[in-house]
Amino acid sequence: MRQVEGREWWLWGSAVTVTLVLTFGILSLAFPGLQRPTDTVYLLNLKEWVRGLAALVLLFDIYTMYQQRQLQRIRRQLAEREQLFQLITENAADMIAVIDPNGQRLYNSPAYQKILGYGPEDLAATSSMDQVHPDDRARVMEASAKASSTGRGERLEYRVRHKDGSWRFLESTASAIQSPEGETLGLVIVNRDITQRKRAEERLAHQSFHDSLTDLPNRSLFLDRLQRIVTVWRRHSELKFAVLFIDVDEFKVFNDSLGHAAGDGLLVQIAKRLTAGLRGADTVARSPVGEDAELFGGESTLARPGGDEFAVLIEDLHDPSDAIRVAERIQQRLAIPFDSNGQEIVLSVSIGIAFSNNRGMTAQDLLRDAEIAMYRAKSSGKARCEVFDHAMHACAIKRLQLETDLRKAVELNQFRVYYQPIVSLRSGQIVGLETLSRWQRPESLVMPAEFIAVADETGIILSINRQLLYEACHQLRSWQGLFPSDPPLTLNVNITSKQFAQPDLASQIGNTLQETGLDPGCLNLEITETIAMGDADRSAVVLTELKALGVHLDIDDFGTGYSSLSRLQRFPVDTLKVDRSFVSRMDTDVDTREIVRIIVMLAHGLRLKVVAEGVETQAQADLLTDIGCELAQGYLYSKPVPAETIEQLLSNAANASANTRAKAASSRFA
Repeated sequence: MRQVEGREWWLWGSAVTVTLVLTFGILSLAFPGLQRPTDTVYLLNLKEWVRGLAALVLLFDIYTMYQQRQLQRIRRQLAEREQLFQLITENAADMIAVIDPNGQRLYNSPAYQKILGYGPEDLAATSSMDQVHPDDRARVMEASAKASSTGRGERLEYRVRHKDGSWRFLESTASAIQSPEGETLGLVIVNRDITQRKRAEERLAHQSFHDSLTDLPNRSLFLDRLQRIVTVWRRHSELKFAVLFIDVDEFKVFNDSLGHAAGDGLLVQIAKRLTAGLRGADTVARSPVGEDAELFGGESTLARPGGDEFAVLIEDLHDPSDAIRVAERIQQRLAIPFDSNGQEIVLSVSIGIAFSNNRGMTAQDLLRDAEIAMYRAKSSGKARCEVFDHAMHACAIKRLQLETDLRKAVELNQFRVYYQPIVSLRSGQIVGLETLSRWQRPESLVMPAEFIAVADETGIILSINRQLLYEACHQLRSWQGLFPSDPPLTLNVNITSKQFAQPDLASQIGNTLQETGLDPGCLNLEITETIAMGDADRSAVVLTELKALGVHLDIDDFGTGYSSLSRLQRFPVDTLKVDRSFVSRMDTDVDTREIVRIIVMLAHGLRLKVVAEGVETQAQADLLTDIGCELAQGYLYSKPVPAETIEQLLSNAANASANTRAKAASSRFA
C-alpha cells in the first residue's frame, strides 16, 4: 500500500509539472511579447514549438499509462492477498485476533463466534482481557508485554469464558506488528481451542490416581495425601490424625458364590455407603491439597488401595478415641444388609487403626502399620478393630522374614519328609505311613506348627508339597521292593486348602504317580473335614476327579469340623480318621469314648475304614480294638521319624515276622 501511495503521489506531481510546463509554453506562443527579443526561443518558428509540446505530451501519456498498469497490478495483488487472508481467517479452526498496544481489538476472525459464541458486536464492545479468567489475566498480560517488547511471543495456555458462561482452554501464540523504525504497532494473536485435549488429560490424570471401579482415590493418591499430612504434622505437632485400614471379611466367599460381577457390585455399594458415612467432612476423589492451612479441616479421605480393601485418613482428631468411634460406626453401617440382585448379603469388616506417633515415619509406614493391625483383627476373630502397636510390627517383621526364609528353603531343598507309621490294631503290623514335612534349617529342625500356616497362606506350600509328594512316592516304591507284603505298604499324604483349590490338582498327582511308578491304590490322600465340607458341590467334583486316578480318599480330623452325614455319603471317600482330641481322652472320659464308638459305627455303616490318630497308651489301643477300629497311629507306635528310622522299623518288623514263622515251622517239625 505504501508503494501504491508513493507512485500515485509521483504521478500527481508529474501531472502538475507537465501541466505547468505546457501552460507556460502555450502562453509563450500566444503572447510573443512575453519573450525577450534576444531569447533563443523567440527565434524558433511556431511549428517547432508545437512539435516539442506534442512530444512532451506523448511521453507523459506513455509514462502515465505505464504507471497506471503498475498500480493496477499492485492493487490486483493486494486484492488477491486480501481475499486469501479472508479465506484463511474465515475458514481457520484457530481464532486470529489483531489488537493495538492498548489491548483494543482491531480484528477478530469468524472462528471466535464458532468457538466462543461472541459475534463482532460483542467483541467490539469489550476489551481483549474481559473474557480471560481472572486467575490467568496476570500471566496473559505479562506474555503480551513480553511479546511487544521482544517481538516474539511464547506459547501460553489460559482460560477464556464462553458466551454461555462456561470456561474454555486456549493455547495462544502472540507476534508483534512492528513499524520500520521498530515500534510495536500491535499484536497478532493465534488462539487454539484445546478444551477437549485438557479434558482428556484431566481424565487420564484422574484415572491414574483413582480406582476405576469405585472412582475413589487409589493407593498412590492416598499415600500422596497422607505424606502431605505427615509433612505438616512434623511442623505442627498439635495436629492429630489416624489411618483406618478396612478389609471385608470372607469377601472371596461372596466372589466365588455370587460371581465376580456381583462381587464388584458389592464393592461399589460398600464404597457408596462409606462415602455417605464420611460425607460430613469428606474429600473423596479430590486432588491433593497444596497449602498447609487446608489440611486442618477435620476432613476424612476415603480410598480403595485394592481388592476388597479400603483406607480412611481422618484428620484433625481431638482424641485418639475418635478414630475408634469412627471405626465402630463404619462397622455398624456396613453391618446393614446389602442387596445383590435381589439377594440379601450380610457382611462384616475387620479394621486396623494406626496413629501418628513417630517423627521419622513415612506415609508408607503408617499405611503398613494400619494394615498390620487389620490382620491382627482378622486373626483375632474378624469383625473387630485393632490399634497398631510396636509388638504387631515386630510380629509382622518376623512373619515377613519367615516368608523370605521359606522361599529360600524351597530353593535350597531344605524340607525333609518324616513318616509316622499306621498300624493294624489286630496284627500290630505297620501297614502304612503318613507323610509329614519338617524344615531342616542349618541351626535346627523346624516343626510344621511354626511354618505350615504361613506357607499355606502365601502359596509356598504348593512347591513344598509337590517336592515332598514326589520324594515320598519314590521312597515308598523302594520300601515296597525291600519289604514286600500283602497288601503292600500304603502312603498317606495331606492335601492343604491351597492345593485343594487348584483346578489341576488331579493331573499333578497323576503325573507324580506316573513318574515314580507307584500304584495309585497305595496312595491315600487326606483332606480335612473343614476343607471337604466348605463347598460341598465343588468338593464332590474334585474328589471324584481324584478318585478317578485310583487313589484312596481319607477324611482327616473327623468330628472337629462341621460334619454333614448327607454330604459325607455323597463323597467317594474310603476312610475316616478320628481326631486325636477324641482319642486322647477316651480312656479317661466315658462321653468321649462313646463319641468315638459312634464315629466308628457310623463309618462302618457307610462301609468306610477308621484310623484313630494320637494313640499314646496301650489302654487307648485296647479300647479302640474293642469297638472295632481297624487302624491307629500315634506315639505309642512311633513319633514321626526320618526315612532311615522307618526303614529300620520295617526291617525289624520283617525280621521279627521271619523269626516267628521260623519258630512256628520248627515247632511243627519237632
